[in-house]
Amino acid sequence: MSTATLAAPHTPSAVSFEALCSKDFWQAQFPKLAMEVKPKNAFTKPHQDIHRLGARMMKEGYFGESDNTIARHAPVIAHAIERCVAMGLPPVFVFLFDEPWECYHRLKPVLTAMLGEDYKLLPDFWAWHVDPQKAQSGWNPHRDKGYWSLDKNGAPLSLTVWIPLSDANPMNSCIYMVPAHMDPTYGTPRDKEHSAPMHAIRALPAKPGDYLCWNQAVLHWGSPSSEFATAPRMSMALEFQRGGIGEFNSPLLPSEPYPDFAFRLQLIAKQILQYQHMYGFSQELRELAAYILNNAGNIR
Repeated sequence: MSTATLAAPHTPSAVSFEALCSKDFWQAQFPKLAMEVKPKNAFTKPHQDIHRLGARMMKEGYFGESDNTIARHAPVIAHAIERCVAMGLPPVFVFLFDEPWECYHRLKPVLTAMLGEDYKLLPDFWAWHVDPQKAQSGWNPHRDKGYWSLDKNGAPLSLTVWIPLSDANPMNSCIYMVPAHMDPTYGTPRDKEHSAPMHAIRALPAKPGDYLCWNQAVLHWGSPSSEFATAPRMSMALEFQRGGIGEFNSPLLPSEPYPDFAFRLQLIAKQILQYQHMYGFSQELRELAAYILNNAGNIR
C-alpha cells in the first residue's frame, strides 16, 4: 500500500495515490457524472450534408458542426474540469467519466464517413482550462502529426476532434486555423515551415455544443488569452485514425464500447507522461502517473 500523496492546494489535506486510483473516490467527488454505465448507441445527425463536410475536409482540412447532446453534457464536464483544477489535478482526469466518451461516441457517423467503418480511437486526448487571469494560452502553432497523416490522395488517415465546454472566443483563447488550401507547405515534407500569409488565418469562435474536426496535417493553435476575458476557456480533444493501417500510437482503442475505469486511469497516466513537455508537470504528478501504470493490475 502506498503512502504517497498528491498535494491539493484547495482541499483540506493531501490525497493519497491509492485514493486517486479508487473508483469509489472519484464517484464520491463527482456524484453528477456517470462511470461505466452501459453505453448509449445514439448518434449525431449533422446539420450539414455529410458530403459537404467531406468536401470541406479535403479542401480546407477541417470543418465545424454541433450536437445537442454535447451541448447538454458540456456544462457538467466543464464544472468537473474546474473541480479537477481546484484539486491540483490536470483537467484530463475528466476522461475518467462516461460523459466525455459519450460526446465522442455520438460522432460515429461523422468519423465513419471520414475514416471508414473500422476507425480506431488513438490513446491521445487532453482537456484544457485556459485561465485569462493567469495569462494562459492554448497550445502553440503546430500540426498534430504532419503531412504523413494524409494518404496519397490527400484524405486524412487520422483526425482530431476538439469540443469546447465553455464559450471559446479570441479573448479567452479560441482555435485558430490556417485552411489547408491557403497554406503553401501543407501536405509537403516542408510542413514544419509555417509560411502561410497572415490574411489566411481564421479565428474559430465556438460555444458548448459545437465541435471542430480537423485532419492532423493542418496548422492550428489556441490563442493567448486576454486579461480582459470574462471566463476561462474549457475544452477537450480526442484523436482518431483509420483502421487497417499501422498504429500512430498504442494501444489503439475500438470505437466502442467505452474503456473501463482501470483502463481510463492508465490512459490518463499515459497522457500526463506524453504531454509532460507541454506543461512541465510537477515531480509528484509524474510520480502519480508512474504509480498508476505500475499498479495497473490492482486498480478497481
